[in-house]
Amino acid sequence: MNYETPQFFRVMQYAAAADRDVIDMVSGNPDWEAPAGIAEGLHEYADLGGADYQYPPSEGLAELRKEIAARRNVEPESVIVTNGAGEANHLALAAALDRDAGSEVLLTDPVYPYYPGKTRLLGGVPRSVPVDNDGRLDPAAVRERANSDTAAIVVNTPNNPTGAVYPEETMTELVAIAEDCGAVLVSDEVYDHFDFSGDFSSALGVDSAHRVVTNSFSKSMAITGFRVGYGIFPPALRDAARTRHMLANVTGSRPAQYAVLEALRSTDREYYAANRDRLEKRVATFTDALDDSGAEYTTPDGAFYVMARFAGFPGTMANAERLIDEAGVAGMPGETFGETREDWFRFALVTPDVTNAARRLAEFFE
Repeated sequence: MNYETPQFFRVMQYAAAADRDVIDMVSGNPDWEAPAGIAEGLHEYADLGGADYQYPPSEGLAELRKEIAARRNVEPESVIVTNGAGEANHLALAAALDRDAGSEVLLTDPVYPYYPGKTRLLGGVPRSVPVDNDGRLDPAAVRERANSDTAAIVVNTPNNPTGAVYPEETMTELVAIAEDCGAVLVSDEVYDHFDFSGDFSSALGVDSAHRVVTNSFSKSMAITGFRVGYGIFPPALRDAARTRHMLANVTGSRPAQYAVLEALRSTDREYYAANRDRLEKRVATFTDALDDSGAEYTTPDGAFYVMARFAGFPGTMANAERLIDEAGVAGMPGETFGETREDWFRFALVTPDVTNAARRLAEFFE
């Protein structure tokens, strides 16, 4: 089976085996606490017992689906609760490719590497659309490459790895392109709570049979280990997505879904705002230090990643290992994310040691 093997664990394992302390800026695991409702929901669930310890409905707990639907202004029937956004994206791509409406999947470059990996795993053919220097995607470039063999167009906003946020006009045009060429727009919006620009616009703002929106609570609630995500599917794709979900997983975790439901109902906006503010301050701290090191970098409009380029030090796996050994900072090499950012590195700002990491990088590149 010919598909990419993600390199994240390779870098993390190398860092774990290093002979010195290493600041992890590889993984996307939030370092702040989950909302109180998560623990409260788990304690409450533990006392239920009996039938409540058995299989939940395959498509997810009914009350959780209703809560998601109410918040996203969709019908509960359109919501499938999945094992993280990863499975939701898998189901969406599979549904798009299973329609016999083409085998091509348009992806941005740079791109989160799981997307081309999933595409090849499902028998599709990935094609890249480069973004601009700020990470923004020009819909005209997508339209130029879209054709009758395009099964899906996959976007991620706010974006990993660039931090770009796609505005309403971009999302509206992307849906229109998908409709015009008979494709499915898959919009992964897992970082929607981390929009610093105010420009984020969900693809749900456009009513269309040609768009799927995926999301999860992993990042927004700092519960990556719970694996609770969801997809919002148009009627023509729901049955196929439900069937594949059932055959692959049977269902998801009942206690995790129960806890997420409790947290959704009890968590106020201040929780999300505080974490967003925390990340904005980290971006400022980190990029100020990158200025001191003479690096070129992207200032993210959303998510929690910064991409940086250091003169004469391309973003290869060998140089990522050198940063670990000599600077004590673990970042992802840009070559992992495609061809257009091969000279760059991606750093995840989900660590309280951002200031120390920035200082180490500045000293290394003096």
